[in-house]
Amino acid sequence: MTERTQKQEKAADSRRPVEEQLSRKVTELKPSGIRRFFDIVSEMKDAISLGVGEPDFDTPWHIRDEGIYSLERGRTFYTSNAGLKELREAIADKIRREQGISYDPLSEILITVGGSEAIDLMLRAMINPGDEVLIPQPSYVSYEPCAVLADAKPAIIRLRNEDRFKLTPEALEAACTPRSKILVLPYPNNPTGAIMTREDLMKLVPVIEKHDLYILSDEIYGALTYAEKHVSIASLPGMQERTVLVDGFSKAYAMTGWRLGYACGPRPILREMTKIHQYAIMCAPTTSQYAAVEAIRNGDADVERMRTSYNERRRLVLHLLAEMGLPCFEPEGAFYVFPSVQEFGMTSDEFATRLLQEKKVAIVPGTAFGDCGEGYLRISYAYSIESLKKALGRLAEFVAELRAAGQ
Repeated sequence: MTERTQKQEKAADSRRPVEEQLSRKVTELKPSGIRRFFDIVSEMKDAISLGVGEPDFDTPWHIRDEGIYSLERGRTFYTSNAGLKELREAIADKIRREQGISYDPLSEILITVGGSEAIDLMLRAMINPGDEVLIPQPSYVSYEPCAVLADAKPAIIRLRNEDRFKLTPEALEAACTPRSKILVLPYPNNPTGAIMTREDLMKLVPVIEKHDLYILSDEIYGALTYAEKHVSIASLPGMQERTVLVDGFSKAYAMTGWRLGYACGPRPILREMTKIHQYAIMCAPTTSQYAAVEAIRNGDADVERMRTSYNERRRLVLHLLAEMGLPCFEPEGAFYVFPSVQEFGMTSDEFATRLLQEKKVAIVPGTAFGDCGEGYLRISYAYSIESLKKALGRLAEFVAELRAAGQ
């Protein structure tokens, strides 16, 4: 053995394990509670999944055609960091038409890689270490980790079934401290399907103004409401200047794999968000942006067709849950139901695990969306009627067997 080899081996022996070199902030994050079940499902024969929040529709052909056409014309270049001007103008027109809010497409709209990037960018652009982000839960799994990665302190607001999982002014007031900076408004809500009406939002305004909060309004399911038209808090007096509105194309237009979202908000905030986006991403996929222009301009009928279908499935699922005696408030948005399984005396995770093992049906434990989701399950109805009937038939068998066994 040469002297050089001996020195290399000695250095290797003294080197700390790579696990000790990793960022503690990252290693301490919990993995998504959703994915574990679906890794199992992919290997399980005859299993049915009702867990993934993804439309079962194909992207409408005219939107796909526009993406294909952009490739045929060689539009494979970078766009500007903020996105195609044509797309930002189309988004501005859409929001003005639907919500009565005016945004400057050149300085107040940013095209992102899905709505999730917009959430991350807003938090990183706004947060200084120790600032608090108010997060109503149950809610989308990314808010809390993104807050932690931005060096914020997540402050969880527990939403209650008796309030129909709406954020009340009393709960918001109780959660605020001098360090509170950002309120996440996750409506229409994933996983509960809850919405906030204009009246609900108006009640929050005095608390928001009192504590000088900024709002991250995640409106990715805004096109998918059933009883009430979606209202953005940015449309209320005094709220646009303190709100970053996040939306995208995944849910409404069945464009999940195109990975395209956007953020609209005050120019100073969008400027800093664009700066981070510039260094980390450069720009959103060009082909997806051209397809999105077509989606906005000519996709309203597609959205309505899919919304109508989801509403039919929603009513079916609620009917089947009622038949098996599982309590579930009526969701008014998105494509999820959030039934309670508290009567069975087991955790949500235990219930979902046994259901998967014994009946080959995968659903998501409520705790994947925050600790206050304990005792609930998230079921997605973004699946065919046939799949829903089959899976919920198995769930009904499982529930009957548990009750017969005295659980």
